[in-house]
Amino acid sequence: MRKRYIIFSVAVLLSARLDAQWLGKTPGIPRTADGKVNLAAPAPKTPDGRPDLSGMWEHLNARTTAHYLDGIDIPWKPAAKALYKKNTEDNQKENPESRCLPRGVPKADAFDIHKIVQTPGLIVILYEYNTMFRQIFTDGRALPKDPNPSWMGYSVGHWEGDRLVVESNGFNGQAWLSGQGYPTTDAMRLTERIHRRDFGHMDIQITIDDPKAYTKPWTAQLHPELVPDTDLIEFICNENERDLGHLVGK
Repeated sequence: MRKRYIIFSVAVLLSARLDAQWLGKTPGIPRTADGKVNLAAPAPKTPDGRPDLSGMWEHLNARTTAHYLDGIDIPWKPAAKALYKKNTEDNQKENPESRCLPRGVPKADAFDIHKIVQTPGLIVILYEYNTMFRQIFTDGRALPKDPNPSWMGYSVGHWEGDRLVVESNGFNGQAWLSGQGYPTTDAMRLTERIHRRDFGHMDIQITIDDPKAYTKPWTAQLHPELVPDTDLIEFICNENERDLGHLVGK
């Protein structure tokens, strides 16, 4: 399976003028006098005064986010802990990604470079991996009681001051929370509190409430950073998939 940084490495070897062949400077980004992106500039606002979350984002140290749940005291139910242990001992052979299936959320936000497009009434998140997407409805609708189960779930959002609060349900229970094998079920509900604290940094507090897998709700943190002067690359996992036949278990 291809990785974005591998693609870029090959491109650099093939051409010394990668910057001239790629997007160039993204319009509208604040820069210092020497042309560098000013990630500490104030967060942008929409015409109605809300924080504008739009942009290309990647979790801080995204290449190590298989461990973004490390250090959290997980309130396991016995069956879920046993499944996690099995997933780990089996070298993550049953990871949905090993079959080019979606990552689901919040894992996609932790692992994927992604683009947020904010419009009145709807926020769309485009993920590079498998060209997935997610919709967050901010038009005042309530969460449906019984949505069609899906990898990315059904999400609605509302503003509390300068924080977007996103509530999600309707998950199919097949995704993992991380590459280490933390399971989910179809009972999972997520609450995300998203704060763009300046132009280049975002803080997300995630509350995971999955009563079939965990004894009580628990929280995790993500800290995406803006990725300027680039754009998404189409990545279809099955296009050149050669891993599955080589996977081994315990």
